[in-house]
Amino acid sequence: MPAPLAAALLPLVLLTPAASPVSVTEADFDPATAFVPPAAVSHAPDLVPYGSHVRVVVDRSVPGRTVLTMSVAGVAAGHEFPVHLHTSPCGADPAASGPHYQDAVDPVSPSTDPAYANDRNELRLTLRTDERGDGTTAGSVAWLPRPGEARSLVLHAGSPAGAHAAADRAACVNLPDGTAGEEYGEGYGE
Repeated sequence: MPAPLAAALLPLVLLTPAASPVSVTEADFDPATAFVPPAAVSHAPDLVPYGSHVRVVVDRSVPGRTVLTMSVAGVAAGHEFPVHLHTSPCGADPAASGPHYQDAVDPVSPSTDPAYANDRNELRLTLRTDERGDGTTAGSVAWLPRPGEARSLVLHAGSPAGAHAAADRAACVNLPDGTAGEEYGEGYGE
């Protein structure tokens, strides 16, 4: 390539937009048995009806910090859903989303050791819905998930507002590649 042409193209290369530190997932909950794998899966249509809506924003714009905001519309009214970041994508089997994502991984599974299973080492939220079944929650952690290891956000069944029973998985939202900050390369936020 002639030098003048290369010099003319250089500004275009420099204008290539950088990957965004914010990712947005917006979808309607579908059955896990849908022909095309859905972005958002309902495992408990009595709590998360098919067609109800979810929006997840993951913000990594502050180095070394992850802020997650989740909004839902049309799910169970007056309900409290424990919400956690999980290690694997959603699947037809509710357990397909794997265990909770941990910044420092507990060598024992399932993780029950409070040194690992805590709100500093896991991204934990509580989503409370109003009388229409709408709600928003947000939380942050002082770390970025490792590339490719935080793949979904799970709404646990919980129970009506005020009680905490997070054993059952009611719904799952797949997070896009890039949620963990892969586009920044190694060392981002360290």
